[in-house]
Order: sequence, then structure tokens, then C-alpha cells
Amino acid sequence: MTGGILGGILFGIVGSLLCLVLFFGIGFILNMLIKTTWFPLWMFLIIVTPLGIWQLWQSDLSVTENIQSLLVSDTILIVAGAIGAYLSGWSIRALRRGGYKMF
Repeated sequence: MTGGILGGILFGIVGSLLCLVLFFGIGFILNMLIKTTWFPLWMFLIIVTPLGIWQLWQSDLSVTENIQSLLVSDTILIVAGAIGAYLSGWSIRALRRGGYKMF
């Protein structure tokens, strides 16, 4: 029982860090290429989050049961990805205010 709990906590920590870094990197690159500050955050919220929920959706359950069936680990990964996308926009905005023209 202890290994399962410890493994779940370890998965949550490592998975959230990976999602945060992944979406920070993708958002940073998109910000440099497209020159939009908050596009990666909106893209994450409009496209990636619904696709993630759709993949976990079970057709034999009702809407409320599906929402309740989302695990804490799933929610942590979604929130960590959104934080990474937000941090990429924030860092690009800080670099632009600092005078870096390439961003």
C-alpha cells in the first residue's frame, strides 16, 4: 500500500514538472516564432485541455460522473501545463520590456 501511494506522489511530482517544462518550452518557441505573447496559453486552454478531457471521457458515464472520475493526478497535470504556458508568456513579455527585440 505504501509503494502505491509513494509511486502516485512521485508520478504527480515528476509528471507535473515535465508538463510545466514541456508547455513552457513549446510556448516560448511559439512566442518567438509568431510574436504573440498569450497565444500559447489560449491555445492550451482552448485546444489541449478539451482534448485531454475528451481522451479520458467514458461514454457510459454521465457528465457529472465523468467530471468526478477525473483523478487528482489528471488535474495536477492540466494545471501544471497551464502554468507552463502562462510562464512562457510572462517571460517573453519580461524580455520584450527589457529591450530584447528578437522576442
